[in-house]
Amino acid sequence: MSSEKPKIVIIAGPTASGKTTVGIALAEKFGGEIVSADSVQIYRFMDVGSAKPSIRERTRTPHHLIDIRDPDEDFTAGDYVKEAREAVTGILQRGRVPFVVGGTGLYIRLLLGGIVELPPADLETRQRLLREEQDAGPGTLYQRLASIDPETASRTTPQNLLRILRGLEVFEATGKTISWFQKKHFFKDRPYSALFICLNPPRPILYERIDKRVDCMIKGGLCDEVSQLYARGYTRKLKPLQSLGYRHACQILAGETNPEEAIRLMKRDTRRYAKRQLTWFRSEPGVLWFDPEQIEGIGFVVAHFLGG
Repeated sequence: MSSEKPKIVIIAGPTASGKTTVGIALAEKFGGEIVSADSVQIYRFMDVGSAKPSIRERTRTPHHLIDIRDPDEDFTAGDYVKEAREAVTGILQRGRVPFVVGGTGLYIRLLLGGIVELPPADLETRQRLLREEQDAGPGTLYQRLASIDPETASRTTPQNLLRILRGLEVFEATGKTISWFQKKHFFKDRPYSALFICLNPPRPILYERIDKRVDCMIKGGLCDEVSQLYARGYTRKLKPLQSLGYRHACQILAGETNPEEAIRLMKRDTRRYAKRQLTWFRSEPGVLWFDPEQIEGIGFVVAHFLGG
């Protein structure tokens, strides 16, 4: 990459891998500011379940793209790219270093490589596809996507209907898959020189951290947080409330499951999500992998990158 491109540092990794701790430490050391790359932390009133950096942590170094939308407001990947790039530009203009910290791989990929041009949403097609799912049963559309575009299907789950619908919708409109468009585009819009670091603690340690985080979220008032969201008029049908942790808390409050079972499922689902994140980041080019305990080694690499 051209050395004339502005430099940014990515700190990515699976959930509970220590990104917040490492990101803040590096930002303090190198005069940086943090741009969040988390698809739930963008929402106000959703602090516990998103493991949002605390107010104290956010006073240690400036954070961007946290608490920028209400839970019922739309926020697309395109919105993220636009606002994250604006934040990065502001950080660079202040003579500081942008640290992009988070685990939403799609946000990071698009921030670095730009948005793929795809046809607009087609409400009529989506409604027809949803009726087909209702008539034929859950998982029908996911299986269809897997047969048409296995690459895109492998990056989502049968529960992520929005992404499944989008994949099928694009194929019906163009005869081409989303993965085809992505390969054609190849994310050529690359405005930055990026150091891409991914944290990967040993699997037993990661799972232990996940279990502890889930326990802390429950004890820290996740169900109370969801109750407060309900009191504000938000419903569990909203996309943010269907995210990991929040949907489990919704099930507890609805009496659909008991807390012990919900905690077990939340831990299981979080481990599965962490595996998918690792799979995603392994597919990204140029990633440097570190144990989060190797903070000195990470700092050495960052110093070399910024000084080079």
